[in-house]
Amino acid sequence: MHNHSLFERLGGIVAGRRSKWVTLFTWILLTGLLSAVWPGVNSQENNAAQKLPDDALSLMAAKIQKEQFPSSEGVPALVVWYRAGGLQDEDITAVQNVAKQLQDSPLESQTGILPLDQMPLPAVKGVISNDGTTLVLPVTFMEATETDVLNQNIDKLKDITKSAVGADPFSTANLNDDVLHARVTGPVGIQTDATALFKGADFALLAATVLLVLVLLILLYRSPILALVPLVGVGFAYGIISPVLGLMAQQGLIVVDAQIISIMTVLLFGAGTDYCLFFVARYRQVLLEVKDKHRALRESLGGSAGAIGMSGLTVIVALLGLLFAQYGSNYRFAIPFSIAIFIMVLASLTLVPAILAIVGRASFFPFVPLTPEMLAEKEARKGKKLRQQKSIGSMSAGLGRIVTEKPRTVLVSSLIVLIGLAAFAPQIKFTYNLLESFPASMPSREGFTLLSDHYSPGTLAPVKVMVDNESKADGVKAALESLPYVESVSDPTEGIENKQLQAFDVILSSDPYDIGSIGHIPDIRSAAEQSLKAAGIAEPKVWIGGETATQYDTKKVVERDTKIVIPVVITVIALLLLIYLRSIIATLYLIATVLLSYFSALGAGWLILHYFMDTTAIQGLIPLYAFVFLVALGEDYNIFMVSSIWQERNLRPLREAIRLGVSQTSSVITSAGLILAGTFAVLATLPIQVLVQFGVICAIGVLLDTFVVRPFLVPSITLLLGKWSFWPGQIKPLPEKPAEAGKAAKAN
Repeated sequence: MHNHSLFERLGGIVAGRRSKWVTLFTWILLTGLLSAVWPGVNSQENNAAQKLPDDALSLMAAKIQKEQFPSSEGVPALVVWYRAGGLQDEDITAVQNVAKQLQDSPLESQTGILPLDQMPLPAVKGVISNDGTTLVLPVTFMEATETDVLNQNIDKLKDITKSAVGADPFSTANLNDDVLHARVTGPVGIQTDATALFKGADFALLAATVLLVLVLLILLYRSPILALVPLVGVGFAYGIISPVLGLMAQQGLIVVDAQIISIMTVLLFGAGTDYCLFFVARYRQVLLEVKDKHRALRESLGGSAGAIGMSGLTVIVALLGLLFAQYGSNYRFAIPFSIAIFIMVLASLTLVPAILAIVGRASFFPFVPLTPEMLAEKEARKGKKLRQQKSIGSMSAGLGRIVTEKPRTVLVSSLIVLIGLAAFAPQIKFTYNLLESFPASMPSREGFTLLSDHYSPGTLAPVKVMVDNESKADGVKAALESLPYVESVSDPTEGIENKQLQAFDVILSSDPYDIGSIGHIPDIRSAAEQSLKAAGIAEPKVWIGGETATQYDTKKVVERDTKIVIPVVITVIALLLLIYLRSIIATLYLIATVLLSYFSALGAGWLILHYFMDTTAIQGLIPLYAFVFLVALGEDYNIFMVSSIWQERNLRPLREAIRLGVSQTSSVITSAGLILAGTFAVLATLPIQVLVQFGVICAIGVLLDTFVVRPFLVPSITLLLGKWSFWPGQIKPLPEKPAEAGKAAKAN
């Protein structure tokens, strides 16, 4: 233990007899001061920030559209009006009144509206669906309009409608009722509904996570005081993280949205509790041997701070690997999450030890750890024999024996399970359809369903095709209409400055967010280019905008990010492991086991999501999200266990070192893994499919790491490789005891 003098000195600084109070009051003061002076991160959400890189083709098209076709510029809110028995004349008149008021007094950031009020009744009936039940009123808003503004606009729209109709058609529940219904869908409806889902989930997510962690800690450690200590640590850490990130967002240094804040909450409680438990387990173990709680605390930090710091550093550098991503939802995770983990590690190494130093052995009440001398004194006072609660690590001695007695059997069994699950990963289907993340009862999804049932679903988001015709004969419209998946093409409109520019609204016959529709974008571009070439234009210029083109670019950028970020993260973590363990071989097999665990989690996640939760496809962002979190957090457990084996290896033969290393760390890592998996599983209770999918896959990955990779796969590989596990490290292999070596050979 005394080899860790640096961290022991840290224990004396932050949790000494007097300094423990200074540490506690410093955290209280900082939390209160920063929370009072700087804005909270929730107040700085920006859910409308640009996600694609500046060179994305759909963004270039949006720029051309804004400059040359301002009448169609903006993001549309599609107000869908529906009556099951057919729209009546008074319904149409009410809609016209709404359009007139929006025309006369535009909403904030409103850029356009279909002038239904200026059209005679027969003309309006001409744009109603063929069955006479549905009418669409498009209202466009400026690009990048804040979600709060859009929400206020929708509220005003509802107020205007109530006055015009005499009722609230937006609040009707059963669409089959023969009354007038109204729903807002399209990009604006989707954006506002998505934000509402996340905001509505914030408190529920926080409350469920805290309750779950508290219950699990009480069940696992049977101590109400100890259960509160990690939560207090996480709470104070969040009290500093929130204003720090809030200030950075206010100054434009980072961008945070509702999704980032939701996932960060889970990460903090899961990973933060893990770090606290790594220290608590060591502290309890030392208290069984050392009477003075302050000395025990210093020795505990000496034995655990290195592993905790390395675990945190691994997560931080893995998250920073997202800076190499281009898609906004990817690279915006990097800085906020890294800062959050850094502050959480600081709390685990300063605040939590200080609290435990203040409370002392009573932290573990009613099962207070006592030294043999203290136990004897207590027995003398009580006048009877007392039974000391066993060390947490000793309860898992059986795992250590299994691995060391039959390493080959353990290795083969573990590989069969993991490879079998990983075999399902290639079957995963992906989607970029945001509507599939919504509950069926969400207004934007109901509105889209009405459009799909009564119009072409492509009406939800037309594809905007713009060409530089160079005054040649026009064949672009005919070329686009000839495509089998195109429902209709509008007549061309000319650019306001460049009259050679023409724009077409292309209505697809399928869902414009569907993966199949997204794949049509290159063919649409090719058809327009070929038409221009046939007209004699040598170098045709074509721009394609709209939501489908944006989703196509999203798919390309996300796939690019996955190919770039994953190798970067693997490389950086491998370098950290190499520096920490000083073993090339150990670094290689630790990385390999975590990668295998990741693919196993994807395969198992797909089995559950597809066959038990009726998920037809998972969001395209999930694999990269899951990779970064699972690889970083999975290595946490490996580092903690391997550190124990490495320490024991200096004192005893390898087989014995592995047995003790697995036994000593098994319970704490199992507890930490259950808590982390539980916090991820909380995401699966939310009504947002992207978080459900992320939560399920990450929870499964953590459980595989906890119950297969860490206790069985890694130690069995370490034992079978023998001294080569440390190559080219300088640890001298101690001879195995002949009896143990013979027993193991016979078992295998």
